[in-house]
Amino acid sequence: MASPNIEFYQIGSSIRKLGKYFEFNTRLAVRTLSGNQQNVLMLESGSATPLQAVNVFSDEEAATLFGRGSMAHLMATEAIGCNSYLQLQIIGISDDSVATAASGKVTVTGTATASGALSLWVGTVRVDVAISANDTVATVAAALNTAIAQKTALPVTAAVAAGVVMLTAKNKGAAGNDIKLSAGSTATGITVAAMSGGGIDPDIAPALAAVFAAGHNIVVSPYATSAALTALRTHLDNVSGPLEQRGAIGVAGWPKSLSTGTTLVASINNGRITVGWHNGSVKTSAQIAAAYAAVIASEEDPARPLNTLAMSTLDVTALADRPGRNEQENALYNGLTPFEVGSGDTVQIVRAIRTYTKNADGVDDVSLLESPPFVPSTMCARRVVSVSRCVSRATS
Repeated sequence: MASPNIEFYQIGSSIRKLGKYFEFNTRLAVRTLSGNQQNVLMLESGSATPLQAVNVFSDEEAATLFGRGSMAHLMATEAIGCNSYLQLQIIGISDDSVATAASGKVTVTGTATASGALSLWVGTVRVDVAISANDTVATVAAALNTAIAQKTALPVTAAVAAGVVMLTAKNKGAAGNDIKLSAGSTATGITVAAMSGGGIDPDIAPALAAVFAAGHNIVVSPYATSAALTALRTHLDNVSGPLEQRGAIGVAGWPKSLSTGTTLVASINNGRITVGWHNGSVKTSAQIAAAYAAVIASEEDPARPLNTLAMSTLDVTALADRPGRNEQENALYNGLTPFEVGSGDTVQIVRAIRTYTKNADGVDDVSLLESPPFVPSTMCARRVVSVSRCVSRATS
């Protein structure tokens, strides 16, 4: 006979045949809050298999799937370097039919009069070439071209002619113009032309539409442009709205000036998008966004802010480029999340905020200021028998 103090769900109370019957009730087994694991989606251009989201568990896997030195490979390297337990998916986008790849060049001048070395930096990666006395322009340029070819993870390819090494971005589009080049030599003169000529980033809307029902928590845009972030804003508002209720946030990165960054985020002004500002970084917007998103995903406690969390893969910028207190305050008041170089030369989040700063009337509004790891969601219920209106609210 069943005990009157125990509730059974599988053993009926009307059984008359004597015996021993067992059932397992897990309804009260877990009484703590559920986990808040964050699934991250990153977008990548120039994919051979576009609009197919794939799981990525290592930077090497990203290189195999999307190409070594591709945007996806570099973003995965940044993200997994910051958060090795990241739940990551990447979806490819086809290049625009009229997109062009950015290019730059290194020009070697003069014959070496003594031994030394030539060093070329592509972003944070250094390529070194030994130079012997009496080496000609053609010899040094050919050696540099060979050394670049051996660095397969670089975002550029190289070709040499008449002492000039031409560099071409592996991914087409305007984003390639942000690849930073610099060089120096102890033996002979060189000049470097910055990357330029890249044009027409792809439209990210088709990729976002392909994963509309996937339920990603964080979506990373490699493009820090008004067009890309507007498309991302539309997607996030749709999937996170009161009917779909699959809350998500968008992440982008910004390595350029404060004024251009605040102008960008003002054009977005959205409570679901956050843009990390790493002033003077030699890494691209895509790399900064990937590192920032990975650190956001690492914090699963929805009540804990992201202040001071470190992004271990980001570069330590020059002293002259590091924003002071006044610049950080300006960024925070204008919807831009500043980074700073903290103790131990680690790049840290000052305070993570959203790009939303003004309401529909153009009045300052701090209701969606904070950007912790959770996402804004509708905090009220709809009765089945009637339609009621409510206000979306996020707790900071």
